Amino acid sequence: MKKVLKTVLKVIMIVILIVVGGTWGINAHMIKVTEQYIVAPDEALEFDADAIMVLGASVNPNRTPSVMLADRLLQGIELYEMGVTDRMLMSGDNGTDHYDEVTVMKNYAIGKGVPSAHIFKDHAGFNTYNSMYRAGAIFGVDKMVIVTQEYHLYRSLYIANKLGIDAIGVASNQREYSGQSSRDFREVLARVKDFFLVILKPDPTFLGNTIPITGDGDAFYD
Repeated sequence: MKKVLKTVLKVIMIVILIVVGGTWGINAHMIKVTEQYIVAPDEALEFDADAIMVLGASVNPNRTPSVMLADRLLQGIELYEMGVTDRMLMSGDNGTDHYDEVTVMKNYAIGKGVPSAHIFKDHAGFNTYNSMYRAGAIFGVDKMVIVTQEYHLYRSLYIANKLGIDAIGVASNQREYSGQSSRDFREVLARVKDFFLVILKPDPTFLGNTIPITGDGDAFYD
């Protein structure tokens, strides 16, 4: 009985080591191959992007952006005003009638002076994989600048490039964010998940009709 127990414990330890080692390896790989694509705002001017993608985050009950989302939006608007491109793609969660990140995002940008026609809403950007997949498949984006906090940029860039989109990223870190240690932990697991997801390349939750990013952001509803 003791011999069997020792064998079982050895197997469990081996499995744990494989899982931990694999997780560490995937995270290290994802950061290493994408860190060169995280650039300063002025460097993005040379990229000739089709769109600036601002990734969604939580919104407040009063329909204003959370602190993290506001920082993403402000960075995206700065890139727009610099002339990086005149198209903004807001991608986030609009899973119910009562929760709509992208309309909050678009209204915020309009309030900062960005013309409504230049802002496109992706209502089905339920997660990072969905956002990147739909950027190419629905909006016809070939080259884009992704805006989110740095910890999230590595995975976003990795997915985009694996899905055939030429992407660079500009980090929107403007401050220290409460709860960041929890986000960092979840991000480690999310990187592992999406590492395998981009190998399988499943369809996103929703597809739909094409909405060319070169058109009018007010002319399409998805």
